[in-house]
Amino acid sequence: MLLAEEANGIALFLPESYDLFWSAVILVILAAFFYFFFMPKFNQIFDERANKIEGGFERAAQAEAEAEEKKKQYEDQLRNARTEASKIRDDARTEATRIIADAKKTAQKEADQVTASAQKAIEVQRSQALVSLKGEVGAIATALAGKILGSKLTSSDVQSSMIDDAINELEH
Repeated sequence: MLLAEEANGIALFLPESYDLFWSAVILVILAAFFYFFFMPKFNQIFDERANKIEGGFERAAQAEAEAEEKKKQYEDQLRNARTEASKIRDDARTEATRIIADAKKTAQKEADQVTASAQKAIEVQRSQALVSLKGEVGAIATALAGKILGSKLTSSDVQSSMIDDAINELEH
């Protein structure tokens, strides 16, 4: 009896065969309906999402390539700017050196001109001093000679020759 009751207990949990058959038929009909009506929509949505994702990857790769190209252009421009700045700096130094050299030459020329003018002025003053000195020495020599000789020298030729002789003696 126990066995019969146990068989009945398990049987309570097992469906009847006709229930299994109709459940299988309904399952097949639902599966066919789902497969033919819902699966194409799901596949379309999944394909659209996959395309968007792939497009996003392609756009990201393209943006990365463009960014890399822009970076290269920027680096080239920066390198060119640095080269140009270096060239400008070198040109400025060269120009400054040339300007300084020109200023030195001009200053040297002006200094030479001032020195030459000063030397000419000194020569002129020296010549004037010599002429003045000759005149004074001549007058003194004439007066002295006159006193020594006891008479005045009246002839200008005699005075000039005496003055010239006295100056020549002083110069040597």
